[in-house]
Amino acid sequence: MAKLSRDWTDILMKRGVIGPDQLNEAKRMNSIPLEDALAKLGYADPDDIMKAKAEQFGMEFVQLNEIEIPASIVEKVPESLARENVLMPMSEEGGIIKVIMHNPNDFETVDKLRFVLNKEIEVALASKQAILEAINHYYGGSTKETESVDSMLQEFTDTALDYSEDGGGGGGGMGKTNVLDENDAPIIRLVHLIIQEAVTARASDIHIEPFPDRVRIRYRIDGVLMERDSPPRRLLASIVSRIKIMGSIDIAEKRRPQDGRVKIIVAGKDIDLRVSILPTSHGQSVVMRILDRDNIKVGLRDLGFGDEDWKRFSVYIKRPNGILLVTGPTGSGKTTTLYAALNELNRPDVKIITAEDPVEYYLPGVNQCEVRAKIGMTFARIIRAMLRQNPNILLVGEIRDEETANTAIQASLTGHLVFSTLHTNDAPSAITRLVDIGVQPFLVASSVMAIMAQRLVRKICPKCKQRFEPPAHILIGLGLKPEIAKKANFMKGKGCAYCNKGGYRGRMGIYELMAMSQQIREMTFKGEPTQNIRKMARKQGMHTLFEDGMIKALKGQTTLDEILRITNRDILSEPAR
Repeated sequence: MAKLSRDWTDILMKRGVIGPDQLNEAKRMNSIPLEDALAKLGYADPDDIMKAKAEQFGMEFVQLNEIEIPASIVEKVPESLARENVLMPMSEEGGIIKVIMHNPNDFETVDKLRFVLNKEIEVALASKQAILEAINHYYGGSTKETESVDSMLQEFTDTALDYSEDGGGGGGGMGKTNVLDENDAPIIRLVHLIIQEAVTARASDIHIEPFPDRVRIRYRIDGVLMERDSPPRRLLASIVSRIKIMGSIDIAEKRRPQDGRVKIIVAGKDIDLRVSILPTSHGQSVVMRILDRDNIKVGLRDLGFGDEDWKRFSVYIKRPNGILLVTGPTGSGKTTTLYAALNELNRPDVKIITAEDPVEYYLPGVNQCEVRAKIGMTFARIIRAMLRQNPNILLVGEIRDEETANTAIQASLTGHLVFSTLHTNDAPSAITRLVDIGVQPFLVASSVMAIMAQRLVRKICPKCKQRFEPPAHILIGLGLKPEIAKKANFMKGKGCAYCNKGGYRGRMGIYELMAMSQQIREMTFKGEPTQNIRKMARKQGMHTLFEDGMIKALKGQTTLDEILRITNRDILSEPAR
């Protein structure tokens, strides 16, 4: 296999995957390999990188999730050898075994395989993550061979045994990181496997809900709930007790809502779970929010901003003082956006303090305070104490009342940069909301520098997306001009193993960024209604959530159905401009 003259980075640039500036930025991260840097920055998908390497070295690229490897082939390579060297046997023909690897230059491993198997070896390429997933799929996970949520639920259903006495086994909670042991009781293993499956499926929440005849388990993946197989009703008490023990929650209390936090290791990663327990008419309902620390390492550029909005937002977060508000419903990504902004600003010469309820992710180098209303640690009291700590930047988790709002505004007027969130449907409504909770209009006009509303939309699966032509009546209903629709790159996912047949994988933000211009400040001071402020903001160049979503749909990043669903837009309403 003769090496081709072009390097894989040249191939990526020729294909338009990366540009020279992106390559140079990745090269400056010399502490990690170049391909890892490109993937971490979000400039190139690991599969794109591996395809380019396959072309450079004249090797075959394999999409592992689209093929089925026979058990007879898998058995030829011992699991220990496959895991140690991150490789996967694929096929055998004419005495030659084809093996999938991620490093085309790993000649030492090829020689080792040739010696162990006494066969000639042919190498094909796939990304490291894809190979690891295939190893876990074909050889079994790292807990117990062939054990899964399905197999355990089937065991419980078939045997009709009651494991309620085992439900409380094993310690847990914040004092101890929960690790699965093969000798643990069945309920302990079941709960751990449910969490493990949810993390592997990229779920943000696990819902365990009791009903008269069953227990429903659902995972929220990319904002949409997906139902799993239901455990027998008799397991409810044991499952809830196990989760309570993991979260250091009182297992004797069954009448009041309870909260807790769990640390657990899943697939070698430290995962935090925020547990909420609510008594219902059929038993205790449990929701576990999965807090993966890798989720907040995303840069501002990767959140989904358009070029114009990204430039404006980057300017606002670097102002010396003022308030920047991010608005939207629960689960719209407000916290992730603000954490990404703090990561951008977190330097040794800047002091950042946050007041959160609760602290979801722990940021290195940032002083984070948790609201505890029972002992008087409210948002307003924490902010007043913060100001005596001489900070540069304050993050107030949420403005809920007049006292918090006025204290945050006073902080901004005394020379601090303040970030906060508010629950409103769009950016202009935030001004009216602040006035409604008791803030004087002149204070709002003088302190707020920008307001950004946001939502999360699902991205089309990159593996199975294909061209899609929406029906003409939908384009007409959306108000798209024929010349714009003709140039559009509408896409849709047909469904594959990578996206679990859904056509979507991952989410991105759509944004509505309103700057407080002189005209809008005057309108705020005069107390003009929201619709007038919205008209002025649009006249000055603000894209609405719907318009920003349509731009992303026209580029083939998401679908029209997703934009209409998230923005609650009727296609017969006012046309997009």
